[in-house]
Amino acid sequence: MNVVLPPIMISSGFSPTGSLVESLIHISNEVASVEKLPFVQFRNISTMIRRIKLLSSLFEDIRETNSPLPPSSILCLTELFSVIQRVKLLIQGCKDGSSLWGLMQTQFLSNQFHLLVKEMGGALDILPLSLLNLSADTREQVELLHRQAKRVDLLVDPRELQRREELLQTMTRNNQKSSGNKGFDDFVKLKEVLSYIGLRSPLEYEEEIKKLEAEAEKQAGTGGLIVVSNINNIISLVTYSKSVIFVDRDKEEIKENFKQRSAFMNRNQDVSSSSQSILSDIPDEFRCPISLDLMKDPVIVASGHTYDRNSIAQWINSGHQTCPKSGQRLIHMALIPNYALKSLVHQWCQDNNVPLIDDSSSSFSKSESSSGKSKLSEKAIDHIPATKAAMNAVKMTAEFLVGKIAMGSPEIQRQATYELRLLAKTGMGNRRIIAEAGAIPFLVTLLSSTDPKTQENAVTAMLNLSILENNKTLIMSAGSIDSIIDVLESGKTMEARENAAATIFSLSIINNCKVTIGTRPRAFSALVGLLREGTSAGKKDAASALFNLSVYEANKASVVVAGAVPLLVEMLMDDKAGITDDALALLALLLGCSEGLEEIRKSKVLVPLLIDLLRFGSTKGKENSITLLLGLCKDGGEEVARHLLINPRSIPSLQSLSADGSLKARRKADALLRLLNRCCSQSHYPVG
Repeated sequence: MNVVLPPIMISSGFSPTGSLVESLIHISNEVASVEKLPFVQFRNISTMIRRIKLLSSLFEDIRETNSPLPPSSILCLTELFSVIQRVKLLIQGCKDGSSLWGLMQTQFLSNQFHLLVKEMGGALDILPLSLLNLSADTREQVELLHRQAKRVDLLVDPRELQRREELLQTMTRNNQKSSGNKGFDDFVKLKEVLSYIGLRSPLEYEEEIKKLEAEAEKQAGTGGLIVVSNINNIISLVTYSKSVIFVDRDKEEIKENFKQRSAFMNRNQDVSSSSQSILSDIPDEFRCPISLDLMKDPVIVASGHTYDRNSIAQWINSGHQTCPKSGQRLIHMALIPNYALKSLVHQWCQDNNVPLIDDSSSSFSKSESSSGKSKLSEKAIDHIPATKAAMNAVKMTAEFLVGKIAMGSPEIQRQATYELRLLAKTGMGNRRIIAEAGAIPFLVTLLSSTDPKTQENAVTAMLNLSILENNKTLIMSAGSIDSIIDVLESGKTMEARENAAATIFSLSIINNCKVTIGTRPRAFSALVGLLREGTSAGKKDAASALFNLSVYEANKASVVVAGAVPLLVEMLMDDKAGITDDALALLALLLGCSEGLEEIRKSKVLVPLLIDLLRFGSTKGKENSITLLLGLCKDGGEEVARHLLINPRSIPSLQSLSADGSLKARRKADALLRLLNRCCSQSHYPVG
């Protein structure tokens, strides 16, 4: 419950002693008459109401005097009206919102009250008490309130902090144990927390769940998708607590709900007499809407409804493409595990001695996960602590986000892809878990999104995921390469195009990917286009991707045909481009094919540039410059050799590199000097 306090615009129509004072009295009375204060922020709210009651006396005295007010008084009263109106909104938000979420936000809310008190003190700074005709009592009260407001400290109720910590510990243990199908520890403490915030009856529990669901919906619509996962965790706790605490609730109500659900579908009800006795005690939220039996492996379908995996799988496999409960057409057939509910079901089974047999359908995902872990252990190193609790939290978050991408509105998809992009940015473990959650096929679909940010987030998430080697194969298997090339060619933002180039670079590290991408000529044209139009970072990404692809011999000609060589030579003359070394490396690689050699020899400016780079280039730049010059001088390169011999800077530069360069530069420089010596053996200008 993030209570955002908007700035309040004060109407210029207030008259000094008229509607402004009346409005202040009215709103002060509204705040002062608040009944049934919420359990969360009780101390801050009650203290704030007391302060506003004191101000109400001031406003009453001003109204009774019925005399003109000095301008500073009007300004003070206007500021106080704004403060009190925001106090009213804040208190109302605490009352109407979720108490548990308010407990989680206790420090934030306490800070909001503290800021409002400080603003109240600031407004009273400009109140000219000496010029106002006030009673002695009122004057004394206002002065006292002013002094208190100026030195007030932030008030965070230590009891709320303690209860919040207990709630967080319970949520953490729930996450840690969900994979082991164990329940919540310290249930007594959880019950105390819920009782502390006023949850003591089934109706109060149901109201709290509704408020939490409303908060989750609000957060999902305003960019807090990670927060939504935490709210859903709290909902699971409250739901489970309700089913345990009120186990003796009205049986007839359960039976009536059971009859209503059974009327929806009268199939698959062949249950034994022994299971029938257990069936009547199963909480409604644990029943599959199809079989009306206990959901041992709950999954979420595209409509957002949860079913047991076996039941919904039979429904889909029989040819249905709609949600059994809502009749809504399913936009995809993915079954997303509902781990929070599964944990609650398993705990309920343990508490009630109900035998639990793991569904065979989950064995595939387990074996897939274990194989993924063995693959990961070979090479990948996580850059964040890969504790069981952290990985479980990532798993729940990834599955939640994939569900939002699969079923959410365009706005939700945009935010979900952004959150997934951030989640995939750090840690090989995160990248593995996101892929296992089924994110890649949905991200491929969003590459063709008409929303610029969604497309940009999707391709960047794909780039981050591709860092894990196993994910490269999964991305290629998902048929993504054509969509990535589409973004590279005509992405809606330059960042999307550049990240598409970086993704191709990442994928092309694998030899098979080089071959696959090489069969698509437009990939090379698009990379050359980015080399021409991109930012410095984009040009570097494009050059790196072209280099990787050119390592595969058959791709070199495609790079040349796409027009890369003249552009790379041009890049050598552009200091602002910042990719001199990348351009030299790619030119040196393209020299290895006949098409590349022919195109490079056409350049009239390359040799003088290379001679300068022998002197001023980086270590790598010097090595590649010598490689290019040596290649150009071989096999009929007499003209290049003559240029080198004529240029007064070339021979000294080569001799310097032969003596002091890197091992590769020395070897290449020696070879080039020998070649030049042979070329001029008949001349008057021996080299050496």
